[in-house]
Amino acid sequence: MSRASPAERTAAAVESILVVTKRTMLEELVARFNSTAQARFYIEHAGLSFEETQAAHDAYARAVDALRKGLPRGVKTQFVERSFLPTFKFSGHDLVVTIGPDGLVINAAKYLTREPLLAVNPDPLRVDGILNPFAVAEVPSWVERAMTGPVPLKRVSMAKAELNDGQSLYGVNDLFIGVRSHVSARYKLAVGGRSEAQSSSGIIVSTGAGSTGWLSSVVNGAMGVARNLAVQGRKAAEGDGKRVAVRMPWDSDDLVYAVREPFASKTSQATLAFGTVPGGQSLVVESQMAENGIIFSDGIESDYLNFNAGVVATIRIAERKANLIARG
Repeated sequence: MSRASPAERTAAAVESILVVTKRTMLEELVARFNSTAQARFYIEHAGLSFEETQAAHDAYARAVDALRKGLPRGVKTQFVERSFLPTFKFSGHDLVVTIGPDGLVINAAKYLTREPLLAVNPDPLRVDGILNPFAVAEVPSWVERAMTGPVPLKRVSMAKAELNDGQSLYGVNDLFIGVRSHVSARYKLAVGGRSEAQSSSGIIVSTGAGSTGWLSSVVNGAMGVARNLAVQGRKAAEGDGKRVAVRMPWDSDDLVYAVREPFASKTSQATLAFGTVPGGQSLVVESQMAENGIIFSDGIESDYLNFNAGVVATIRIAERKANLIARG
């Protein structure tokens, strides 16, 4: 939990409310197929329940409506849909309220600088709520607290990829460096005073918040292969069949990188396949891909940096952290 002073400074700067929403699955399909009937046909043809999709849509709509009615009158308020976040100009004085699944919190947080973020769970029956612990009914009281005095904050570290042309991209969970189609990527990787040319399915660089996400999947896959290749009767230190957890505090200044499916050949190595990038140090990746090289963060491929031959990316812990309002 953060100290009181950052909370006081953040709360004092709040002048307006920005609510971040997302389209439901039904809304996305209606936009894609131009009608509810066509969306229903697609859903049922895929073996899913249209009734459940409709119910989830209705629950979300009710939650957004209830949140809207619970916001204080007389305060400048704006609603913005998630897809507009990459180009949205934040004022730096907003109280940001997200209402949606856990991923929406991540999507919004990486674009913030100092703004506090109140993460609301619109549908506890369907949304895990790991990152968004607040119910819709709690919004009025927490908005009032955030706008009138200090609130407890949970600091969340971010990763930053900066290119040699000055472009940059932040990630709350992780960064992916590779090829848009996820086929073999070629690049030169340097970390901790060592470097090598690699060919792989891409690199995952994870923060503390993302250490149990995509990074965990990569590690679990690698451990599964290692276990099956082990001499019969021998067991990995973690135990047969157990999930491997790579956990770090959300405010950690360290990053962890994992190279997916590195291929060792006459022109590529696989010794720097996994490791830690301590705070204050960096991971440097130089692209050797003629086309389709890409860097994106938090699973959002639509917001990306081109990473083709000659481009060098320096990846380190970001200079700023996200500020999630906590219950403390």
